[in-house]
Amino acid sequence: MDLDDFPIGPFHLRDADSLGVRRRRVRSAEQRGLLVRRTRGIYQRSDLPDTLTERAQAVSAALAPHHVAVDRTAAWLHGVDVFPAGELASGPLIESCALRGRTRTRRPEVDGRSRDLAPEDVMTVAGVPVTTPLRTALDLGCHLHQRDAFAAMCLLARRHGLTTRDLQRELPRYRRRRGVVQLRMLVPWVDPRVESHREAWVLLEVVGRGMRKPELQHWIEVEGKPTFRLDFAWPDARVCLEYDGYDAHLRTPEQRQYDEERRRWLRENGWTVIVVRNGDFTGRSLDRWVLQLARALRPSYTNRRW
Repeated sequence: MDLDDFPIGPFHLRDADSLGVRRRRVRSAEQRGLLVRRTRGIYQRSDLPDTLTERAQAVSAALAPHHVAVDRTAAWLHGVDVFPAGELASGPLIESCALRGRTRTRRPEVDGRSRDLAPEDVMTVAGVPVTTPLRTALDLGCHLHQRDAFAAMCLLARRHGLTTRDLQRELPRYRRRRGVVQLRMLVPWVDPRVESHREAWVLLEVVGRGMRKPELQHWIEVEGKPTFRLDFAWPDARVCLEYDGYDAHLRTPEQRQYDEERRRWLRENGWTVIVVRNGDFTGRSLDRWVLQLARALRPSYTNRRW
């Protein structure tokens, strides 16, 4: 059994027999790494790249006619992954809704929903009907947990050029909809300069606790040249906050030394540098850096006499 035994494009497990492949061989091929499961019931050769076209073909193989990919599936097709890693690896359900006048799908690999979509809410991506980036961002702002919702909105804004004004313009349509309170809170804070999910989490903690919004991706000039880029900065207070993500431990010794020297230079030149790491979003670890930041941003001058 090798890769050439399987179709070039994504295929549904139910179609395996008609393609000359027995179902048990499909599962065996997945275990051997010859096939990957793109969504539940949809398989694809592992030598094919994870491109937008391949994703669309996988969704199309599961999607019923007259249905639209929505929510996390729509974000995935728009180039933003908001599925948890474990769920994505095991093949998540396709999230879809029926177009007006149609019934929602009952296919086991599809999470079928009903939703009132206007024609301007739908576009086609590689042949697959899908909600637009704007509609997808707003829907996820209602449906996901707060941190994941905010990350999805920021990353869709970054990738597709959405602005806060774009999002605010659509808010009246969501009146009385479930999740709209959260959506209204998040929309003014969305920033397309956010580069990752966890950076969005950091920004949400900062603005959600009433602290001043920072400058994102702020450059420090040395001798008139942009030299150091900071994830979050409050230049007037000479405070910066940096997020060390999942790949921090993968950096080369030279990269780690550069980070240390860069932060040393910042501190020696009057900056307060706060570093947030992957595990610093719960409990005492979260409280520690939030309190440290609040103290650093507190004005040093007071007109009180005592």
